[in-house]
Amino acid sequence: MKNVSILFISFLGFLYSKAQTADDIIKKWTNAMGGGEKLASIKSVYTENELSIMNNPASGKTYILNGKGFKSEIELSGQTIIDCYTVNGGWSINPLAGQPTAVNMPEGQIKLGQLSFDASGPLYNYGSKGSKVELLGKEDLKGNSAYKIKLTSAAGTEVVYYISDSSYYIMETVAKMNVNGQDIEITTALSDYRKTADGYIMSYSSELDFPGLTIGFTNKKIEINKEIDPAIFVMPKN
Repeated sequence: MKNVSILFISFLGFLYSKAQTADDIIKKWTNAMGGGEKLASIKSVYTENELSIMNNPASGKTYILNGKGFKSEIELSGQTIIDCYTVNGGWSINPLAGQPTAVNMPEGQIKLGQLSFDASGPLYNYGSKGSKVELLGKEDLKGNSAYKIKLTSAAGTEVVYYISDSSYYIMETVAKMNVNGQDIEITTALSDYRKTADGYIMSYSSELDFPGLTIGFTNKKIEINKEIDPAIFVMPKN
């Protein structure tokens, strides 16, 4: 009898998860992040962080100007590594990889990177941005139950979001990217959500996994709607 009850409860849970739609989950995520009005009010995000790159300490800054540009600067071993995305493309500088001057990024990397300057997040108002979403069910993620939502951007970039079924925060994202004809996945784990001084909910800790490379981020400072000069996103002339 006990086994029957467990099966019945599991069956009800299955039906409930199927009754939910992607839009239901996204609405709950929006509310967890402070609501649509709060997300829509984000015009820029500036962060200062500490990094661990394969156990090597580094420091970094990121600049996001909503709908216009994203730029990250990482100081590692006395060198500055820059990644930058705009509506017109993307460029990078990496002296540690023998690339001391700015070069254009591959198209697949640009398409994925351009999602980074959506300050309110690609899920918010996704339809108005030409994106589509699909609920892929639920999955256990490191001992926590999460909804899986796949977003396909207008440019064709696919990102799967794992959203906690209790807090409705994004726990992890898995993005697909094609670089030089090779498909790769980039996983980002998000945690330590807190409210900033001006009432915005932000993740203060994340871990980015590329094939063969792991980078940990700890945000030390987050400023919302700080004035950011669009000129910082312009590719330097070599």
